[in-house]
Amino acid sequence: MPNSPRIFRSCKKTLSVLACAGLLFACAESGQQQAASAAASGPTLAEVLDAQPEEVKARYRYRHPQETLSFFGIQPGMTVVEALPGGGWYSKVLLNYLGAQGHLVGVNYATDMWPNFGFADEAFLQRMATWTTDWPAQAEAWRDANSAPVSAFVFGELPPQQKGTADAVLLIRALHNLARFEGDFLDEAITTSYDVLKPGGILGVVQHEARADMPDAWANGSNGYLKRTFVIARMEAAGFQFVGESSVNQNDLDRPTEQDFVWRLPPSLRTSKDDAALKAQLQAVGESNRMTLKFKKPA
Repeated sequence: MPNSPRIFRSCKKTLSVLACAGLLFACAESGQQQAASAAASGPTLAEVLDAQPEEVKARYRYRHPQETLSFFGIQPGMTVVEALPGGGWYSKVLLNYLGAQGHLVGVNYATDMWPNFGFADEAFLQRMATWTTDWPAQAEAWRDANSAPVSAFVFGELPPQQKGTADAVLLIRALHNLARFEGDFLDEAITTSYDVLKPGGILGVVQHEARADMPDAWANGSNGYLKRTFVIARMEAAGFQFVGESSVNQNDLDRPTEQDFVWRLPPSLRTSKDDAALKAQLQAVGESNRMTLKFKKPA
């Protein structure tokens, strides 16, 4: 056969390249399987929730963390941004559920938003100025070797290296204050949430919901409530796609008047601390009626 040595060498080289490609594919697939296996070896969400203290479990009937996180599609190994993590009610669940392959990122209000709050004295403002290092240090006490690592930033100040890195952003009872103050705080927070997400990433919203027949001026966030149509419109204007909603956090007993605000209800009970009868009445209502909305950043 003419040129057979050359053909043989060419075929041998091609087979070698194909073999290497096959080996690389097998290694990549093995790595993915190992990551999936590592995530699968951690505790289930139900197990994490069952391990929480009794005072935390007492609020499951109102906050429905199993159903809420499942609806948003939160899984072990994800990078999840949690708005206003505070004392860690959700953080302590997420840290153990996401596992060592995951990452929990706390995000707080913009630094220049805090002076709008009447309680924000100089000492408080100084604490907020160092929150991005203080909160991760606090969260270390909630972790163990199998928990997700933590970091933090504030709305409007997303570190460039974190753009497009998150699988999900959770805005749980976080939007009303962003909407109530003059300025672009809400738009800034929504834009930051969009920027931190990967294409196809999920934005999960749980928010005190105003009835559709309540005045818009009352439902502007200052009383804690926002309208579903308002939230959806603002998210879609920022580029998010509305995926769907869940009724899991609805409470039909919460029917405020124009003289009411959300903090009259548990756990705050601000209007009934010295009125046992009113307190009992509001405790029977339970925590607020909440919309649970799922959005997606286009792929």
